[in-house]
Amino acid sequence: MKVVLFCGGLGLRLRDYSENIPKPMVSIGYRPILWHMMKYYAHYGHKDFILCLGHRADTIKDYFVNYNEYVSNDFVLSAGGKNIDLINRDIHDWKITFADTGVHSNIGQRLKAVEKYLEGEEVFLANYSDGLTDLPLPKQIDHFNKNGKIASFLCVRPNLSYHLVSLNGGDTVANIQSMNKSNFQINGGYFILKKEIFNYINDGEELVQEPFQRLITEQQLIAYPYDGFWAPMDTFKDKQHLDDLYAKGNAPWQVWKNGNVNGYTNGNGNGRGIAMENVYQSVK
Repeated sequence: MKVVLFCGGLGLRLRDYSENIPKPMVSIGYRPILWHMMKYYAHYGHKDFILCLGHRADTIKDYFVNYNEYVSNDFVLSAGGKNIDLINRDIHDWKITFADTGVHSNIGQRLKAVEKYLEGEEVFLANYSDGLTDLPLPKQIDHFNKNGKIASFLCVRPNLSYHLVSLNGGDTVANIQSMNKSNFQINGGYFILKKEIFNYINDGEELVQEPFQRLITEQQLIAYPYDGFWAPMDTFKDKQHLDDLYAKGNAPWQVWKNGNVNGYTNGNGNGRGIAMENVYQSVK
């Protein structure tokens, strides 16, 4: 399946890190988060990518056009540095379509803009490009196929330090609990979509607003809850967290390093599919 990656946002909450680097190009170790996400999909055999570009599209284009595989692979140097023989390779079998989808476009507009590049695709994958997971992707795909709906998205528990408060009329507190210990769930991205999704998106609409509401009405939207590793890259604090995991050699999203391809033994949590009407609050 083709993979649509939304790479055009401004990444305002990461501006304190750098105003010149687009959010998907913020690095974790030697490579940008976009690369880590593409490696994840490629590990499961999905190597045909469509990048929906916007803010600083030139940076993303230049990175891949001038890609240096020796940075993240073993190699043999000879002839006084003139010859580099790669022992491993990264992206030699990837196909990447670079599509300008506008600087200020929303996700729905970006998806509509690349519809022409999805011609002939009955089902495709899509992602916000700002969250990493060790989700066994084949399990989510199997769940999607069995349900026969138009759209599915990953549903996760947020790892936040906030507290949820319930009021019992007026200002009297009925309950207070840590958000990560509650049943509250959010949209973690990792979409699976049928081509019919384009029939539900009108001009200017955001994907998870009006289009998803129409799918909900027709019971054509499902969620795939997952209790394993999932972490966003929304803020500089998020970047530090991912950097720390990478530096310690404990990067759960690097599924390509554990030799697992079928996805049925990967991850430290349990994925379970439930009907969309039970997780309306999960939509981002």
